[in-house]
Amino acid sequence: MADEKSRRYSSVIVDGVTRAPSRAMLRAVGFEDADFGRPQVGVASTWSQVTPCNMHINELAEEAAAGVDKAGGKAIVFNTITVSDGISMGTPGMRYSLVSREVIADSIETVVAGQGFDGVVAIGGCDKNMPGCMMALARMNRPAVFVYGGTIRPGAGHTDIISVFEAVGGHAAGKVTDDELLEVERTAIPGPGSCGGMYTANTMASAIEALGLSLPNSSAQEAVGEAKRSDCERAGEAVVRLIEQNIRPRDILTRAAFENAIAVVIALGGSTNATLHLLAIADAAGVELSLDDFARIGRRVPVLADLRPSGRYLMSELIAIGGIRPLMKMLLDAGLLHGECLTVSGHTLAEDLADVAPYPDGQDIVHGLDDPIRPDSHIAVLYGNVAPEGAVAKITGKEGERFEGPARVFDSEEEALQAILGDGVQAGDVIVIRYEGPKGGPGMREMLSPTSAIMGKGLGDAVALITDGRFSGGSHGFVVGHVAPEAAAGGPLAIVEDGDPIRIDAVAHEINLLLDSAEIDRRLAAWEPPVRDEPGAVLRKYALLVSSASRGAVTSG
Repeated sequence: MADEKSRRYSSVIVDGVTRAPSRAMLRAVGFEDADFGRPQVGVASTWSQVTPCNMHINELAEEAAAGVDKAGGKAIVFNTITVSDGISMGTPGMRYSLVSREVIADSIETVVAGQGFDGVVAIGGCDKNMPGCMMALARMNRPAVFVYGGTIRPGAGHTDIISVFEAVGGHAAGKVTDDELLEVERTAIPGPGSCGGMYTANTMASAIEALGLSLPNSSAQEAVGEAKRSDCERAGEAVVRLIEQNIRPRDILTRAAFENAIAVVIALGGSTNATLHLLAIADAAGVELSLDDFARIGRRVPVLADLRPSGRYLMSELIAIGGIRPLMKMLLDAGLLHGECLTVSGHTLAEDLADVAPYPDGQDIVHGLDDPIRPDSHIAVLYGNVAPEGAVAKITGKEGERFEGPARVFDSEEEALQAILGDGVQAGDVIVIRYEGPKGGPGMREMLSPTSAIMGKGLGDAVALITDGRFSGGSHGFVVGHVAPEAAAGGPLAIVEDGDPIRIDAVAHEINLLLDSAEIDRRLAAWEPPVRDEPGAVLRKYALLVSSASRGAVTSG
């Protein structure tokens, strides 16, 4: 492993007489003479006590580093940040959530490029650090493996974080007592790991495995246990092999691989956030991808997994019957995946799946292709005079596929939540939450608090909600987000008034304000951006750089 090809970047840092000062610094952190001749592998850890999703990742990083060293490389562990959606949800702090994805990507790129690492293992847990890691790996294009930190175990009574949010709505409706709310608060989060349903974390972990940048089964493991520790060690070993073979992320992250990821997300009933994140990763990898690709693939791929939030089961229960590999094998055999795609195993996807056994008889978590939960995608891409650049809806069919009603307009998430909890929203309303887009927030907050309050109040099938913000993977109901152009950019959502009739048609893939075009044009010509509180420096920079949600809300330019 000591040849120059395996040390394309680190040799510039440590080789030769003039690099003695660099070597001196590295000796202080544990390098010995032989280590300077080994490929250096950065282990990007997202460990933090900020959130249970990441509280254990320091231990996983140590396992990955051991795998690198065992395989003949030299591991160097470094940290990046994380924030917790579940903690900041419904507060101004949530504006920093999507922003953190960009900060994470930038920070990993900065360390990897600055220190001359030859390869990378990135370990993510919470929603934004996973796509953030992936964006960095795609940008740097150095041999790399992504490791998912793993899902949390269920709380008492088959609860999870969404149970708590919906209990808040139930409490407002008088259906949940103070003691019941306190009990679910105390017991729903039993330890380390990412939120337990097919929410954004588990969705993105599954998508990354389908992309081929995680080892087989990395996405379907609990955070606590030998399987995840072994996964990390094997990832460290795999990166050294990838360095030897000069297999890089962009060799794996092809357009066909992204189509595989979209298909798996749909089959699992995954989060609408996957649209934002896969678009952003594709942008970093130099792959053309658009919302229309989600619509096209969605017409032929069914929803098969009965997982929360719209279904009944948690990720730990899917893991118990085999994880996502048998589902991927079903899709592959049906011609719905590209089997020729390369993965970090060094094999093609078809080769990785060749010996995967089917799910056990009698399980009802994953349906067969002949008995789908929904025959096409639950992620609907809508266009119309409300969203000329597109919007993303989560439509399972349980809440219906068409909705028409008068607009009830709010200029912030807080205003909407107060109205929902205070009986200011009625059955039949189309709730409009605007100025929460990437630029307008800034930061494109998730509307989990309003959607959970709607469910808790028993209005899930009686109202619709549209926003230029986004949704948590735990959101469900008749919800439409990512409306583009956003209101802050002068998009049509900015000129909707209370009482305006809005029609949402997920079958026709349309969302329209039922006013004549002359009236819409008159309002748009008269519109002026509202005066808003000046955001902090990070948010100001983000607002200046960020693209439309229809392009992934990226800041890469």
